[in-house]
Amino acid sequence: MARFENIMSDKQNVMETPASIIETLFEKAEAYSKTSFELGKLKSVETTSSVVTYLVSRLSVVIMISLFALILNIGIAIWLGKLLGEYYYGFFIVAGFYCVAGIVFHLFLHRWNKKPLGDLIITQALQ
Repeated sequence: MARFENIMSDKQNVMETPASIIETLFEKAEAYSKTSFELGKLKSVETTSSVVTYLVSRLSVVIMISLFALILNIGIAIWLGKLLGEYYYGFFIVAGFYCVAGIVFHLFLHRWNKKPLGDLIITQALQ
């Protein structure tokens, strides 16, 4: 008799189970989607911080090299100007040099630098 009551109670549990199974399934799907969303946010934050850190460290080196180059160029311009008799001649010569170098860079080296720099940024973003 106890076995019959167990079977009847199991049948009642089975009849109530589809609704509770669906409810449990929705709860688990909701928890999974929230977890997946949070994981995506954390991965994007990690990637962003990695790229920004890399760019800031490179930018600080570029700024220091640029300051060095600026001061060096001012010194060269003054030195050339002193040799030529007027200081502004030295600045014109240095400016002309950079104008020619910029044109050459734009015409020839731009294509060579664009892809490697883009690849470098993408590589840092995907790490």
